[in-house]
Amino acid sequence: MTIRPGPRNSISDIAGLTVGNAASSNLKSGVTVVLCEEPTIASVHVMGGGPGTRDTELLSPKNSVESVDALVLSGGSAFGLDAASGVQSMLREQGRGFAIGPVTVPIVPSAILFDLINGGDKDWGEYPPYRELGKEAALAASQDFAIGSEGAGYGALVAGLKGGLGTASIQLDNGITIAALVAVNAVGSPVIAETGHFWAAPFEINGEFGNRPLPSPLPKNATDLQIKFREFAKPTASTTIAVIATDAILTKAQAERLAIASHDGYARAIWPVHTPLDGDLAFSLATGKSGITPDHNDWVDIGAHAASVMSRAIARGIYEANSEPNDLYPSWQKKYGE
Repeated sequence: MTIRPGPRNSISDIAGLTVGNAASSNLKSGVTVVLCEEPTIASVHVMGGGPGTRDTELLSPKNSVESVDALVLSGGSAFGLDAASGVQSMLREQGRGFAIGPVTVPIVPSAILFDLINGGDKDWGEYPPYRELGKEAALAASQDFAIGSEGAGYGALVAGLKGGLGTASIQLDNGITIAALVAVNAVGSPVIAETGHFWAAPFEINGEFGNRPLPSPLPKNATDLQIKFREFAKPTASTTIAVIATDAILTKAQAERLAIASHDGYARAIWPVHTPLDGDLAFSLATGKSGITPDHNDWVDIGAHAASVMSRAIARGIYEANSEPNDLYPSWQKKYGE
């Protein structure tokens, strides 16, 4: 199989999806919104022990709502769940949503990560700012958007490094495109010990995160746990939240299977992962824009590349992050970049 990213190496390579970011440098937090051009088949799978979510139960295949209008990834812990209200507000103004008699209700599931202890000023007064950030991000949605210290990844941290927002895509020979968008704020580490080499290195394409292969031999402490960097870690204090998307025609149950497969990409890119301190979650979207309904053989490739594209997006998010005043940890570029 020929391995090649889409033209943007981005989730916006999936026809029908755009992405918007909004963040506050004072707050050291932000929001990322995936807007769907039209109602889109969606599901979700949670693997972390401390998730924070809104409207995720309706994405179960056993429940009746088949499609969503947008998905939200936000900082701010539970306060960040307000971001979806801002996105709903914008969509309602456009007449978008699930029709119930004479009214429409925009369907906007969301997930949050914990960035309340990252050097930012969280003294926001009576109400948190995430509703406004959510609407700002939705209004900014475009096929072109920045990654690294942007949106939901603005204030993210990992073990001893800044986290970030990452994306990647892959085009399969059968005509299907798969892509990921992820905000990385994990307890675990995306790099091998103190080498600066990414665990995701075997999946890298075109030097997208530094062109550093796995070190040979692996250092003896490669699998040592670096959780010691997260002294403030508490239940729900970390999370990797993501969207895995495809232009294939999928049922809601198949979309859930896509989300499940993408979690293997977390495990390929972060050590350790899916801990009780993480709220790891993957949404899935299937726009159907390719017109292709995958068969059983196609699903082998879809599952494998859902994992590989997720691992690449995770590494890109860390690689593209930048350092700013009052950061608790350095960015990858500051610590390991040339």
